[in-house]
Formats: sequence, structure tokens, C-alpha cells
Amino acid sequence: MAKNIINVGNINCGNDTLFLISGPCVIESEHTMLSVAEKLKRFSEKSGVPVIYKSSFIKDNRSSVDYYRGPGLDEGLRILQKVKDEFEFPLLSDIHHPHEAAAAAEVLDVIQIPAYLCMQTSLVVEAAKTGAVINLKHGQFLAPENMIKPVQKIESTGNKNIILTERGYAFGYNDLVVDPRSFYHMAETGYPVVFDVTHSIRKYGIPSADPSGGARQYLNVLAGAAVGAGIDGLFIETHPCPEEALCDAASQMNIDQLYEFTAPLIALHNAKKSL
Repeated sequence: MAKNIINVGNINCGNDTLFLISGPCVIESEHTMLSVAEKLKRFSEKSGVPVIYKSSFIKDNRSSVDYYRGPGLDEGLRILQKVKDEFEFPLLSDIHHPHEAAAAAEVLDVIQIPAYLCMQTSLVVEAAKTGAVINLKHGQFLAPENMIKPVQKIESTGNKNIILTERGYAFGYNDLVVDPRSFYHMAETGYPVVFDVTHSIRKYGIPSADPSGGARQYLNVLAGAAVGAGIDGLFIETHPCPEEALCDAASQMNIDQLYEFTAPLIALHNAKKSL
């Protein structure tokens, strides 16, 4: 099946260049957001990999009401707009309620639908109606071939600016398993496919600040398998000091380690595309 090329800012997602979605899991201080953006800018210039800046203004699926959720829609979009103004990154963040879509689309280049919510018709359709690119995260509960169903909901609005992101299966237990067959099935939709590396190693039921809350030993093998399977982009949450992050501290990557981690993946991607 021919693949659609999805334009995000000046990035052509789905062509022969690997792209990256990256940034802190959730919006923290303005200083942290800008610091990460500055380093991502240097990473992009050094590696040649175009970057979509990602951070959530609200993380509505935290496992406790006591955990930090983010600054909210208005303040979060203000900070993201400042990142765009200073560093010229296209922006991605997720929404959880249909009424957030219009305001989000005024700032964001990509509206993300969280994995848990990918089958919520009203949310998906309202986001699609904005005309923004929609990053549809694969639900932990959904067979990969069934991702065509939420894709069709987006297409029903006339919006065909779609990216699909894999992040593993939960099977109802506190672990995630990545099935490489999902990359094949999701690519069959005709849209670019991204692999969410850092979320795929999370251990549910364990606080993200606990080092055992993320199986970091699998990062290289999972990312390499995904790139070898022909994905178009990587999703890697980054932070200047992951152990102090306010969300997903156990799985985010130190921004200073990003180039070393991605260099062999970029080489693998380029070698595969040249075959």
C-alpha cells in the first residue's frame, strides 16, 4: 500500500527520513521546557533528524490523584507557544476531552489522542474536525489490525492527516509487551507509523519515580526491532534529569544521552531505506 506523507510544519513524516517526537512527558517549569528544547535543537542539527516537540499540558491518566498532572490547558499552551516561537519546533500535545480540541489546534501542529482513549468517538472526531494532524496512539487493549477503526473515524471528517503510534500491549497485567507484527498491521493503514520507545518500557502499578517502574534494559532492543521493521519515526520522552521528573521518571531518557542512543538507529534506518 502506498504511504501517505504527512506534513508537520516543515517535516515530511513518512518519507525516507526518520523523524523524532521528543520532549518531557508533562509540562513542568518554563525553564525545563526551554532547556530541553535548546538541547533538542542542537540534537537535530547534529543528527539531521527533524524533531516534533512533545509535552503534555495535562496527564489525565495518572494512577493517583496526588501525582502531578501538569499546568493545564491555558498555561500549558502558553509555554508550548514560547517553545515554538524561540526554537521553531512543530508542537504535539494530547487532549482528553472534546472541548479542548479547538484551543489546542490554535497552538499545536499535532493533536495526540492518548492510547487509553483511542476508541472514544467524540474525542477522536472533534480533534479531527480541527484539521490538525492527529497522532493516534495505539490502545494497550486493541489488536493492531483494529486500529483501522479509529483511523476511519478521523477520515470520516475529511481529515487524512494521521500518524499512528505503537506503545505496547498491557494484556490486563502490569507489564507491556511490544509485538513487532503491530508495525506491519498499522502500516497497512497507509499512514506513517511511530514507535513510542520510552512508554513501552513502563511498568504499570509501580510509581514512575521508582527505578523499577521502567525496564530500561529493553530500550535498545525494542527500538532496534522497530526501526528494523520499517517504522517512520521514534517517540522518545526526554528530560534533563529523569530521576527528578514529575512524571514517568523511570522511563524518560536523559536528553544528554539522546544522540548516542539514536545514532545506531539512524544508521539502521538509512541502511534499510537504501536496500
